[in-house]
Amino acid sequence: MTEFIRFHRPSIGDEEINEVVDTLRSGWLTSGPRVARFEQEFSKQVGARHALAVNSASAALHLALAGLKIGQGDEVITTPMTFCATVQAILHVGATPVLADIGADGNIDPEQIKKRITKRTKAIIPVHLAGLPCEMKVIWPLARLRGIHVIEDAAHAAGAHYEGRPIGAGPVGVATASDAVAFSFYATKNLTTGEGGMVTTHRPGFAKSLRMLSLHGTSHDAWDRYSEHGDWHYDVLAHGFKYNLSDIQAAIGIHQLRKLEQFIERRAFYANVYHDAFAGMDQVELPPDNPRCRHAWHLYILRLNLERLKIDREEFIRALQRKGIGTSVHFIPIPLHRFFAQLPLARDACPRALDLYPRIVSMPLYPAMTEEQVHYVTHCVRAVLEHSRRARFLALGHSCSDSARRV
Repeated sequence: MTEFIRFHRPSIGDEEINEVVDTLRSGWLTSGPRVARFEQEFSKQVGARHALAVNSASAALHLALAGLKIGQGDEVITTPMTFCATVQAILHVGATPVLADIGADGNIDPEQIKKRITKRTKAIIPVHLAGLPCEMKVIWPLARLRGIHVIEDAAHAAGAHYEGRPIGAGPVGVATASDAVAFSFYATKNLTTGEGGMVTTHRPGFAKSLRMLSLHGTSHDAWDRYSEHGDWHYDVLAHGFKYNLSDIQAAIGIHQLRKLEQFIERRAFYANVYHDAFAGMDQVELPPDNPRCRHAWHLYILRLNLERLKIDREEFIRALQRKGIGTSVHFIPIPLHRFFAQLPLARDACPRALDLYPRIVSMPLYPAMTEEQVHYVTHCVRAVLEHSRRARFLALGHSCSDSARRV
Protein backbone atom coordinates (compact mmCIF):
# COMPACT_ATOMS: atom_id res chain seq x y z
CA MET A 1 0.00 0.00 0.00
CA THR A 2 1.31 3.46 -0.88
CA GLU A 3 -1.48 5.53 0.70
CA PHE A 4 -1.38 5.92 4.48
CA ILE A 5 -4.46 4.29 6.02
CA ARG A 6 -5.79 6.87 8.41
CA PHE A 7 -7.43 5.79 11.65
CA HIS A 8 -10.68 7.32 10.39
CA ARG A 9 -12.10 9.01 7.33
CA PRO A 10 -15.76 10.12 7.13
CA SER A 11 -18.05 8.96 4.32
CA ILE A 12 -19.44 12.16 2.82
CA GLY A 13 -21.28 11.98 -0.50
CA ASP A 14 -22.95 14.30 -2.97
CA GLU A 15 -26.21 14.10 -1.01
CA GLU A 16 -24.65 15.78 2.02
CA ILE A 17 -22.78 18.33 -0.10
CA ASN A 18 -25.84 19.31 -2.13
CA GLU A 19 -27.97 19.62 1.02
CA VAL A 20 -25.40 21.94 2.59
CA VAL A 21 -25.31 24.08 -0.56
CA ASP A 22 -29.12 24.26 -0.58
CA THR A 23 -29.02 25.31 3.06
CA LEU A 24 -26.55 28.09 2.35
CA ARG A 25 -28.74 29.34 -0.49
CA SER A 26 -31.89 29.14 1.62
CA GLY A 27 -30.85 32.02 3.85
CA TRP A 28 -31.54 30.01 7.02
CA LEU A 29 -28.28 28.81 8.59
CA THR A 30 -28.91 28.37 12.31
CA SER A 31 -31.43 25.98 13.91
CA GLY A 32 -34.40 25.84 11.57
CA PRO A 33 -36.32 23.54 9.24
CA ARG A 34 -33.48 21.12 8.61
CA VAL A 35 -32.77 20.68 12.31
CA ALA A 36 -36.48 19.96 12.81
CA ARG A 37 -36.41 17.39 10.01
CA PHE A 38 -33.24 15.78 11.38
CA GLU A 39 -34.81 15.47 14.83
CA GLN A 40 -37.99 13.94 13.43
CA GLU A 41 -36.16 11.39 11.30
CA PHE A 42 -33.76 10.49 14.10
CA SER A 43 -36.51 9.96 16.67
CA LYS A 44 -38.40 7.76 14.20
CA GLN A 45 -35.33 5.68 13.34
CA VAL A 46 -34.33 4.93 16.92
CA GLY A 47 -37.89 4.69 18.25
CA ALA A 48 -37.62 7.65 20.61
CA ARG A 49 -40.61 9.78 21.52
CA HIS A 50 -38.57 12.98 21.53
CA ALA A 51 -35.19 13.97 20.04
CA LEU A 52 -33.31 17.25 20.47
CA ALA A 53 -30.37 18.08 18.20
CA VAL A 54 -27.48 19.76 20.02
CA ASN A 55 -23.94 20.84 19.23
CA SER A 56 -22.21 17.87 20.91
CA ALA A 57 -22.75 14.76 23.00
CA SER A 58 -21.05 16.68 25.82
CA ALA A 59 -23.86 19.23 25.60
CA ALA A 60 -26.42 16.40 25.56
CA LEU A 61 -25.01 14.92 28.77
CA HIS A 62 -24.80 18.29 30.50
CA LEU A 63 -28.36 19.19 29.47
CA ALA A 64 -29.70 15.87 30.76
CA LEU A 65 -28.01 16.29 34.13
CA ALA A 66 -29.09 19.92 34.44
CA GLY A 67 -32.63 19.09 33.33
CA LEU A 68 -32.84 16.44 36.06
CA LYS A 69 -31.70 19.10 38.55
CA ILE A 70 -28.63 17.14 39.59
CA GLY A 71 -26.04 19.32 41.28
CA GLN A 72 -24.08 20.13 44.43
CA GLY A 73 -24.05 17.29 46.96
CA ASP A 74 -25.21 14.70 44.42
CA GLU A 75 -23.18 11.75 43.13
CA VAL A 76 -23.26 10.32 39.61
CA ILE A 77 -21.84 6.88 38.89
CA THR A 78 -20.07 6.24 35.59
CA THR A 79 -17.26 4.17 34.10
CA PRO A 80 -13.51 4.87 34.16
CA MET A 81 -13.30 3.63 30.54
CA THR A 82 -14.68 6.68 28.74
CA PHE A 83 -13.71 9.98 27.16
CA CYS A 84 -13.23 12.81 29.63
CA ALA A 85 -16.46 14.53 28.49
CA THR A 86 -18.58 12.04 30.44
CA VAL A 87 -16.99 13.01 33.74
CA GLN A 88 -16.68 16.69 32.87
CA ALA A 89 -20.45 16.89 32.30
CA ILE A 90 -20.95 15.66 35.87
CA LEU A 91 -18.55 18.30 37.16
CA HIS A 92 -20.29 21.00 35.11
CA VAL A 93 -23.42 20.66 37.25
CA GLY A 94 -21.41 20.60 40.47
CA ALA A 95 -22.02 16.92 41.21
CA THR A 96 -19.42 14.35 42.26
CA PRO A 97 -18.36 11.68 39.74
CA VAL A 98 -18.03 8.17 41.19
CA LEU A 99 -16.31 5.44 39.17
CA ALA A 100 -17.59 1.86 38.99
CA ASP A 101 -15.18 -0.61 37.43
CA ILE A 102 -15.67 -2.40 34.12
CA GLY A 103 -16.61 -5.99 33.39
CA ALA A 104 -15.01 -8.42 30.94
CA ASP A 105 -16.68 -6.65 27.99
CA GLY A 106 -15.10 -3.29 28.85
CA ASN A 107 -18.44 -1.76 29.80
CA ILE A 108 -19.45 -0.67 33.29
CA ASP A 109 -20.12 -3.68 35.55
CA PRO A 110 -23.60 -3.59 37.17
CA GLU A 111 -22.22 -5.41 40.21
CA GLN A 112 -19.67 -2.64 40.68
CA ILE A 113 -22.43 -0.04 40.30
CA LYS A 114 -24.26 -1.65 43.24
CA LYS A 115 -21.15 -1.28 45.39
CA ARG A 116 -20.85 2.44 44.59
CA ILE A 117 -24.45 3.47 45.29
CA THR A 118 -24.94 5.70 48.34
CA LYS A 119 -27.74 7.90 49.65
CA ARG A 120 -26.26 10.71 47.54
CA THR A 121 -26.40 8.79 44.24
CA LYS A 122 -28.77 10.59 41.88
CA ALA A 123 -27.82 9.18 38.47
CA ILE A 124 -25.93 6.47 36.60
CA ILE A 125 -24.27 7.15 33.24
CA PRO A 126 -23.44 3.86 31.48
CA VAL A 127 -21.25 4.26 28.38
CA HIS A 128 -21.72 1.89 25.43
CA LEU A 129 -18.01 1.48 24.76
CA ALA A 130 -17.04 1.02 21.09
CA GLY A 131 -20.73 0.59 20.17
CA LEU A 132 -21.37 -2.49 22.34
CA PRO A 133 -24.46 -1.90 24.54
CA CYS A 134 -24.17 -2.17 28.31
CA GLU A 135 -26.37 -4.61 30.23
CA MET A 136 -29.24 -2.20 30.56
CA LYS A 137 -31.76 -4.82 31.70
CA VAL A 138 -29.71 -5.08 34.91
CA ILE A 139 -28.97 -1.35 35.24
CA TRP A 140 -32.56 -0.13 34.69
CA PRO A 141 -34.26 -2.06 37.52
CA LEU A 142 -31.26 -1.45 39.80
CA ALA A 143 -31.72 2.29 39.32
CA ARG A 144 -35.51 2.30 39.44
CA LEU A 145 -35.54 0.36 42.71
CA ARG A 146 -33.55 3.18 44.32
CA GLY A 147 -35.10 6.16 42.53
CA ILE A 148 -31.91 6.83 40.55
CA HIS A 149 -31.92 8.43 37.09
CA VAL A 150 -30.23 6.75 34.11
CA ILE A 151 -28.57 8.74 31.32
CA GLU A 152 -26.98 6.61 28.60
CA ASP A 153 -23.78 7.89 26.99
CA ALA A 154 -24.35 6.54 23.49
CA ALA A 155 -21.60 8.56 21.83
CA HIS A 156 -20.39 5.34 20.17
CA ALA A 157 -23.75 3.67 19.78
CA ALA A 158 -25.68 5.25 16.89
CA GLY A 159 -27.03 2.19 15.08
CA ALA A 160 -26.54 -0.22 17.99
CA HIS A 161 -29.42 -2.40 19.22
CA TYR A 162 -30.00 -3.82 22.68
CA GLU A 163 -32.03 -7.04 22.71
CA GLY A 164 -33.71 -6.22 19.41
CA ARG A 165 -34.41 -2.52 20.04
CA PRO A 166 -32.32 0.49 18.95
CA ILE A 167 -30.31 2.33 21.57
CA GLY A 168 -32.37 5.44 22.33
CA ALA A 169 -35.76 3.74 21.99
CA GLY A 170 -38.59 4.49 24.36
CA PRO A 171 -39.87 2.03 26.98
CA VAL A 172 -41.77 -1.21 26.49
CA GLY A 173 -42.31 -1.43 30.24
CA VAL A 174 -41.93 0.68 33.35
CA ALA A 175 -38.30 -0.32 33.85
CA THR A 176 -36.99 -0.52 30.30
CA ALA A 177 -35.95 3.01 29.41
CA SER A 178 -33.48 5.65 30.46
CA ASP A 179 -34.35 9.25 31.32
CA ALA A 180 -32.15 10.40 28.46
CA VAL A 181 -29.75 9.02 25.84
CA ALA A 182 -26.90 11.16 24.50
CA PHE A 183 -25.49 10.56 20.99
CA SER A 184 -22.39 12.04 19.35
CA PHE A 185 -22.06 13.12 15.71
CA TYR A 186 -18.39 14.09 15.98
CA ALA A 187 -16.29 13.68 12.83
CA THR A 188 -15.14 10.14 13.69
CA LYS A 189 -18.55 8.75 14.66
CA ASN A 190 -20.77 6.29 12.77
CA LEU A 191 -23.04 9.20 11.83
CA THR A 192 -21.41 12.62 11.60
CA THR A 193 -22.39 16.27 11.32
CA GLY A 194 -18.76 17.36 11.82
CA GLU A 195 -19.58 18.46 15.35
CA GLY A 196 -22.94 17.71 16.91
CA GLY A 197 -25.10 15.41 18.95
CA MET A 198 -28.62 14.37 19.89
CA VAL A 199 -30.42 13.71 23.16
CA THR A 200 -33.50 11.49 23.18
CA THR A 201 -36.08 10.95 25.89
CA HIS A 202 -39.50 9.34 26.29
CA ARG A 203 -40.73 12.02 28.73
CA PRO A 204 -42.56 14.93 27.01
CA GLY A 205 -42.19 17.40 29.88
CA PHE A 206 -38.50 16.65 30.20
CA ALA A 207 -38.03 17.04 26.43
CA LYS A 208 -39.62 20.49 26.58
CA SER A 209 -37.34 21.45 29.47
CA LEU A 210 -34.23 20.24 27.61
CA ARG A 211 -35.16 22.27 24.54
CA MET A 212 -35.68 25.38 26.65
CA LEU A 213 -32.34 24.91 28.45
CA SER A 214 -30.49 24.34 25.17
CA LEU A 215 -31.42 27.87 23.99
CA HIS A 216 -30.39 30.11 26.88
CA GLY A 217 -33.46 29.08 28.85
CA THR A 218 -35.73 31.00 26.46
CA SER A 219 -39.38 30.19 25.84
CA HIS A 220 -39.10 30.13 22.00
CA ASP A 221 -36.30 29.26 19.63
CA ALA A 222 -35.31 31.39 16.64
CA TRP A 223 -37.22 29.21 14.19
CA ASP A 224 -40.42 29.71 16.19
CA ARG A 225 -39.86 33.46 16.58
CA TYR A 226 -38.91 34.31 13.02
CA SER A 227 -40.78 31.80 10.87
CA GLU A 228 -43.74 33.04 8.87
CA HIS A 229 -46.26 32.60 11.68
CA GLY A 230 -43.86 33.09 14.60
CA ASP A 231 -44.17 35.43 17.55
CA TRP A 232 -41.35 37.93 18.13
CA HIS A 233 -41.89 37.84 21.88
CA TYR A 234 -39.99 35.44 24.13
CA ASP A 235 -39.13 35.14 27.79
CA VAL A 236 -36.13 33.78 29.70
CA LEU A 237 -37.36 31.02 31.98
CA ALA A 238 -34.15 29.50 33.37
CA HIS A 239 -30.37 29.65 33.50
CA GLY A 240 -29.74 28.01 30.13
CA PHE A 241 -26.99 27.28 27.65
CA LYS A 242 -26.11 27.78 23.97
CA TYR A 243 -26.28 24.18 22.77
CA ASN A 244 -28.35 24.20 19.57
CA LEU A 245 -27.28 22.56 16.29
CA SER A 246 -27.22 24.60 13.06
CA ASP A 247 -29.13 23.81 9.87
CA ILE A 248 -25.78 23.54 8.06
CA GLN A 249 -24.79 20.66 10.34
CA ALA A 250 -28.25 19.11 10.21
CA ALA A 251 -28.06 19.14 6.41
CA ILE A 252 -25.16 16.69 6.69
CA GLY A 253 -26.84 14.67 9.44
CA ILE A 254 -30.07 14.09 7.51
CA HIS A 255 -28.28 12.14 4.80
CA GLN A 256 -25.80 10.50 7.16
CA LEU A 257 -28.79 9.15 9.09
CA ARG A 258 -30.34 7.74 5.92
CA LYS A 259 -27.06 5.90 5.24
CA LEU A 260 -26.56 4.68 8.81
CA GLU A 261 -27.83 1.15 8.20
CA GLN A 262 -25.46 0.59 5.29
CA PHE A 263 -22.63 2.12 7.34
CA ILE A 264 -23.32 -0.37 10.16
CA GLU A 265 -23.44 -3.27 7.70
CA ARG A 266 -20.07 -2.30 6.25
CA ARG A 267 -18.53 -1.88 9.69
CA ALA A 268 -19.82 -5.29 10.75
CA PHE A 269 -18.46 -6.85 7.56
CA TYR A 270 -14.99 -5.39 8.15
CA ALA A 271 -15.13 -6.40 11.82
CA ASN A 272 -15.73 -9.99 10.71
CA VAL A 273 -12.74 -9.77 8.36
CA TYR A 274 -10.65 -8.77 11.36
CA HIS A 275 -12.21 -11.54 13.46
CA ASP A 276 -11.34 -14.18 10.86
CA ALA A 277 -7.78 -12.90 10.48
CA PHE A 278 -6.99 -12.70 14.20
CA ALA A 279 -8.96 -15.68 15.52
CA GLY A 280 -6.69 -18.35 16.97
CA MET A 281 -3.75 -15.99 17.47
CA ASP A 282 -2.71 -16.32 21.09
CA GLN A 283 -0.98 -12.91 21.01
CA VAL A 284 -4.32 -11.06 20.94
CA GLU A 285 -7.91 -11.25 22.16
CA LEU A 286 -10.77 -10.24 19.88
CA PRO A 287 -13.10 -7.40 20.92
CA PRO A 288 -16.05 -8.64 23.00
CA ASP A 289 -19.50 -8.98 21.48
CA ASN A 290 -22.96 -9.93 22.73
CA PRO A 291 -25.28 -12.19 20.71
CA ARG A 292 -28.29 -10.42 22.26
CA CYS A 293 -27.19 -7.07 20.83
CA ARG A 294 -26.26 -5.47 17.55
CA HIS A 295 -22.79 -4.02 17.97
CA ALA A 296 -22.42 -0.68 16.17
CA TRP A 297 -18.68 -1.36 15.63
CA HIS A 298 -17.76 2.28 16.10
CA LEU A 299 -14.41 0.93 17.28
CA TYR A 300 -12.53 -2.33 16.82
CA ILE A 301 -10.43 -2.59 19.97
CA LEU A 302 -7.82 -5.36 19.90
CA ARG A 303 -6.46 -6.57 23.23
CA LEU A 304 -2.79 -7.46 23.16
CA ASN A 305 -1.60 -10.40 25.26
CA LEU A 306 1.60 -8.65 26.23
CA GLU A 307 2.97 -11.63 28.13
CA ARG A 308 3.25 -13.42 24.76
CA LEU A 309 4.98 -10.54 22.98
CA LYS A 310 8.43 -8.95 23.12
CA ILE A 311 6.99 -5.51 22.38
CA ASP A 312 4.58 -3.30 24.30
CA ARG A 313 1.60 -1.41 22.95
CA GLU A 314 3.59 1.70 21.99
CA GLU A 315 6.03 -0.37 19.93
CA PHE A 316 3.10 -2.20 18.30
CA ILE A 317 1.52 1.12 17.31
CA ARG A 318 4.81 2.46 15.94
CA ALA A 319 5.39 -0.73 13.95
CA LEU A 320 2.01 -0.35 12.25
CA GLN A 321 2.61 3.34 11.63
CA ARG A 322 5.86 2.47 9.81
CA LYS A 323 3.76 0.20 7.59
CA GLY A 324 1.36 3.06 6.80
CA ILE A 325 -1.45 2.28 9.26
CA GLY A 326 -2.97 4.69 11.76
CA THR A 327 -4.34 3.46 15.08
CA SER A 328 -5.60 4.96 18.33
CA VAL A 329 -6.30 4.04 21.97
CA HIS A 330 -9.76 4.15 23.60
CA PHE A 331 -9.52 5.18 26.34
CA ILE A 332 -7.01 6.41 28.86
CA PRO A 333 -8.85 5.55 32.11
CA ILE A 334 -10.20 8.61 33.89
CA PRO A 335 -7.97 8.36 37.04
CA LEU A 336 -4.81 8.47 34.90
CA HIS A 337 -5.46 12.01 33.65
CA ARG A 338 -3.62 14.74 35.55
CA PHE A 339 -6.74 16.83 36.19
CA PHE A 340 -8.89 13.96 37.43
CA ALA A 341 -6.06 12.68 39.61
CA GLN A 342 -6.68 15.76 41.79
CA LEU A 343 -10.22 14.55 42.49
CA PRO A 344 -11.27 11.78 44.88
CA LEU A 345 -11.32 9.18 42.10
CA ALA A 346 -9.28 6.42 43.72
CA ARG A 347 -7.35 4.20 41.33
CA ASP A 348 -8.16 1.15 43.42
CA ALA A 349 -11.82 1.68 42.49
CA CYS A 350 -11.18 0.41 38.97
CA PRO A 351 -8.34 -2.15 38.83
CA ARG A 352 -9.85 -3.95 35.81
CA ALA A 353 -9.83 -0.77 33.73
CA LEU A 354 -6.25 -0.02 34.74
CA ASP A 355 -5.17 -3.58 33.91
CA LEU A 356 -6.90 -3.49 30.52
CA TYR A 357 -5.60 -0.09 29.44
CA PRO A 358 -1.98 -1.02 28.50
CA ARG A 359 -3.28 -3.80 26.24
CA ILE A 360 -5.84 -2.00 24.05
CA VAL A 361 -5.38 -0.67 20.52
CA SER A 362 -8.16 0.62 18.25
CA MET A 363 -7.75 -0.49 14.64
CA PRO A 364 -8.96 1.52 11.64
CA LEU A 365 -12.57 0.53 10.89
CA TYR A 366 -14.92 2.69 8.82
CA PRO A 367 -17.04 2.43 5.65
CA ALA A 368 -14.67 4.58 3.56
CA MET A 369 -11.99 1.86 3.87
CA THR A 370 -11.59 -0.51 0.95
CA GLU A 371 -11.47 -4.28 1.36
CA GLU A 372 -7.89 -4.12 0.09
CA GLN A 373 -7.00 -1.75 2.92
CA VAL A 374 -8.71 -3.93 5.54
CA HIS A 375 -6.83 -7.01 4.34
CA TYR A 376 -3.58 -5.04 4.30
CA VAL A 377 -4.19 -4.08 7.94
CA THR A 378 -4.78 -7.71 8.90
CA HIS A 379 -1.62 -8.78 7.06
CA CYS A 380 0.49 -6.15 8.82
CA VAL A 381 -0.95 -6.84 12.27
CA ARG A 382 -0.28 -10.56 11.90
CA ALA A 383 3.24 -9.88 10.64
CA VAL A 384 4.07 -7.56 13.57
CA LEU A 385 2.63 -9.98 16.12
CA GLU A 386 4.38 -13.04 14.67
CA HIS A 387 7.70 -11.23 14.50
CA SER A 388 7.35 -10.16 18.13
CA ARG A 389 6.42 -13.65 19.25
CA ARG A 390 9.43 -15.17 17.50
CA ALA A 391 11.70 -12.53 19.02
CA ARG A 392 10.34 -13.30 22.47
CA PHE A 393 10.75 -17.03 21.92
CA LEU A 394 14.34 -16.60 20.80
CA ALA A 395 15.08 -14.33 23.76
CA LEU A 396 13.61 -16.88 26.16
CA GLY A 397 15.61 -19.63 24.44
CA HIS A 398 18.86 -17.75 24.85
CA SER A 399 18.01 -17.03 28.47
CA CYS A 400 17.41 -20.73 29.16
CA SER A 401 20.63 -21.70 27.38
CA ASP A 402 22.61 -19.17 29.36
CA SER A 403 21.13 -20.48 32.61
CA ALA A 404 22.00 -24.05 31.64
CA ARG A 405 25.58 -23.08 30.90
CA ARG A 406 25.91 -21.31 34.25
CA VAL A 407 24.60 -24.42 36.06
